[in-house]
Amino acid sequence: MDPVIVVGAGPVGLCTALALTRLGVPVVVLDEGPGYDEPRPARTAVLRQDTAAFLRRLGCAPAPDEACGWSAWRTMRRRQVARRLELGGSGSAAADAEKGHAEAGIGAGMGAGAAGAGGPGVGGPGVGGPGVGLPSVGLPSVGLPGVGLPDEGGSPESPLHVPQHVLTRRLRAALAEERLAQIATHSKLDALEQDDRGVTAHARRPRVSHESSPPEPGTQGAGATPSTGTWWRGSYLIGCDGQRSAVRKLLDVRFPGRTAVERHAVAALRAELPWPGEAVLHRFPPNGAEVTARPLPGDVWRLDWLLPPRGELVTPEALVTRIRDTLALWCGSTPPYELLDTGVHTVHHRLARRWRVGRAFLAGGAAHLLGALGTQDLDEGLRDAGNLAWKLALVWHRHASDALLDSYQAERRAAVAARLRAADQALSLVRGSGSWPAVRRTLLPGGARGHDALLAEGHLGHGPLGAPPVYARSPLTPQAPDDSAQAQVATPPGAPVADVPVTAPDGSAARLRDRLGRDLLVVLVAPGTAVWERRHWVSAGLMPQLAAAVAALPVRAELLVTEGYPGAPAHTVLLVRPDGHLVAAMAGVRPADLYACAEAARGGTAVPPQATARGAAAGSAGKASAHR
Repeated sequence: MDPVIVVGAGPVGLCTALALTRLGVPVVVLDEGPGYDEPRPARTAVLRQDTAAFLRRLGCAPAPDEACGWSAWRTMRRRQVARRLELGGSGSAAADAEKGHAEAGIGAGMGAGAAGAGGPGVGGPGVGGPGVGLPSVGLPSVGLPGVGLPDEGGSPESPLHVPQHVLTRRLRAALAEERLAQIATHSKLDALEQDDRGVTAHARRPRVSHESSPPEPGTQGAGATPSTGTWWRGSYLIGCDGQRSAVRKLLDVRFPGRTAVERHAVAALRAELPWPGEAVLHRFPPNGAEVTARPLPGDVWRLDWLLPPRGELVTPEALVTRIRDTLALWCGSTPPYELLDTGVHTVHHRLARRWRVGRAFLAGGAAHLLGALGTQDLDEGLRDAGNLAWKLALVWHRHASDALLDSYQAERRAAVAARLRAADQALSLVRGSGSWPAVRRTLLPGGARGHDALLAEGHLGHGPLGAPPVYARSPLTPQAPDDSAQAQVATPPGAPVADVPVTAPDGSAARLRDRLGRDLLVVLVAPGTAVWERRHWVSAGLMPQLAAAVAALPVRAELLVTEGYPGAPAHTVLLVRPDGHLVAAMAGVRPADLYACAEAARGGTAVPPQATARGAAAGSAGKASAHR
């Protein structure tokens, strides 16, 4: 088959291309730029644990001196410390968050959402939501099911804060080493045609000066040679070309939403602040609406000041005044600092109507824009890449039906839509307008504390504003087997699995998250295997039967063993997708049910669960037909 064409060489496009090549799919990346990114310290990305793990599996995780987490999240109001969440600590953060939301009148059990970065850097808190009228009784109902920081193992883990040019540089370097990848620089898409067998794209290559910096190794620079352009032929095309996507426009896909939901003045500076290694959210400071400070390596900080969504031109003089006033407020007097970079970041909320048109797909900023209240659009774009890559690879290698590709839009668009709804609803609650916030704080003591917890969740990657998505209504969800076949575990179907230690049949040990990406995973919960020698347990108990069932599945799968899984009894069998979402949890080894779930996960028609007696035969037949 022809290669897959990826339009756009930002982090999402490069990550999508790299993930495809690792799955044996050739790619052509059309890069409108010169093949490298200018360093912009104020343009940063915040990566949650799942997206950071995705980059680590691709070999592109930033080095310790290139990115930074933080040990605590500090929220201040006026001049007082309102709350401080220890990250990776004892678990008091979860109780603190739940208490804050209870005081605010927000219900418990908030659903999961999705997030990303954009503009000159990460999105942060914002203004611009619709005003909330003073209700006659209690808080306004915003339709959010509730909030709470994770209670698995205590306090939340720290996100990873990285300059965006560092991330793209690592992705470009990794892609340059891939023999299945070709990067065409100075290639701007201007035409797109589809037929039943593939996609044809025309990229215009403008005249480039001899003085331009040379492209990085592995790219095709246009140099100084004038050209009318190049026609490229591909099996599929993925538009990762940002909010002004040429792919989206050529496909005639609408991109409705809200403009200027939030607006921030941004500065990257080197200074010594009173909270080394911590991130700070300062709400209602005396000299402004809100300030966020996130650390970077080398005593560098990114500061975001919330601005009115429209108006207020930010001049260099005004920004320097903001920097000095903020540092003086935090340090007692303005300490020495080095200003590295500045910018103004405007957050828009938009969602493309369609994410798939025939053989063309949209991902990242071409498909969605978000960023209010700490949500991160780049995170969502990387989740798009992880969701689409394994599905497209299965179809490209002819191991799955085209129906699998339809699930990309069904899952990812629904997840981002839920995130946008949660952010829009929370904006009116947390921000409000007019006199309502002051009245709310007067009439409802503790309300501001609950809003602090809600904002912390958005920034830390939990709750509806930040947690990884749950594909509860995915078309890939298998038909539920009878009650005796199901196992109750702490992870619902469609949710990301817990990152437990696992052992492969060859005896190698790893984390479950590090085995994701290529094949389905079949995980047996078998307490005691850690104290057994491998030669004993690999041929004992359920293992031989399970190994035979895994070998008969319609797609490749890796068999793993774990000592324990949250909420899972012994002999539970978990089926996990390549992107880390749980397909099903089964009680014991049930070859027919396992085959049916694997068939559903690849978009096929599941074998009826009642065909237990014919499970092994059905599995072998399905495997043979899948490889013909």
